[in-house]
Amino acid sequence: MSATQTLVVPPRHRHRIATDAQLRGRWWKFSALLVITAVVIVPIAGVLYLSTQPSLGSSATSFTLENYIKIFSETNVLPWLRNSLTVTLATVIVSVAVAAPAGYVLSRGRGKLVSGYSLLLFIIQSLPVVTAVIPLFILFAKMNLVDNLVGLTIIYVGSTMSVAIWMMAAYYDSIPIALEEAAWIDGASLFGGFLRIVLRNSLPGVLSTAIFSFLLAWNDYLVVLVFIRSDTSFTLSVGLQSFFQQNATNWGLVMAVAVIAMLPPVILFAVLNKYFSVGGIGGSLAGR
Repeated sequence: MSATQTLVVPPRHRHRIATDAQLRGRWWKFSALLVITAVVIVPIAGVLYLSTQPSLGSSATSFTLENYIKIFSETNVLPWLRNSLTVTLATVIVSVAVAAPAGYVLSRGRGKLVSGYSLLLFIIQSLPVVTAVIPLFILFAKMNLVDNLVGLTIIYVGSTMSVAIWMMAAYYDSIPIALEEAAWIDGASLFGGFLRIVLRNSLPGVLSTAIFSFLLAWNDYLVVLVFIRSDTSFTLSVGLQSFFQQNATNWGLVMAVAVIAMLPPVILFAVLNKYFSVGGIGGSLAGR
């Protein structure tokens, strides 16, 4: 072969080389996902394991559910759980109910007023909650909303509202306006088109907004620590911290409470996971 000649690789060999490179890339990605998954799952598995081990003074020697029986019968875990669920569900309902129509205005509206409102939301959502904790505490103390679950819910709704509206507006942007125009031609009102066309096709966006609101209220620690004083009014996050201070050496009981705190988000994702699908919206315009 002369110096000016080039080696020509047959098409089937080029396809094989490309396939091998793709397989190696997939294995690297799969290995990275395995490592990340292990980092996340190992601590959770440790919590589950410790929660089923005998606590101090127990007569059991191996796997046992005594820790769960004790925390429900001898501690305030049930009131803490009830408080967390009450505040969180109220936050989700109010946030979604307000963010759904407000996000529609933000998505479809045009004008200086809407643009200014959008900018205001962007500024508000960029501010950390800690900057408003002290002023809110002074204001709520005058309104008798300190150490009160109603006051806590108001703060959570205000904290989630700006991001919730942005999330709903972003999802509405993916829904073709031609669908609404067709409904208007058929005699639907503006609200009817929103309710029957836009909102009906926005279930994944609504669920995403609801889950965001749920997690923010469920996992919050700082606001509860500042605004709630009574042990019976604690939510589960602060209740777990106070329980740990009282039972720092009794890992079985502490981990049992931690498992109870982890269960609602896990159940929520397990139940709603199948509804997260954004397909089918664009296909609604087929043939038009």
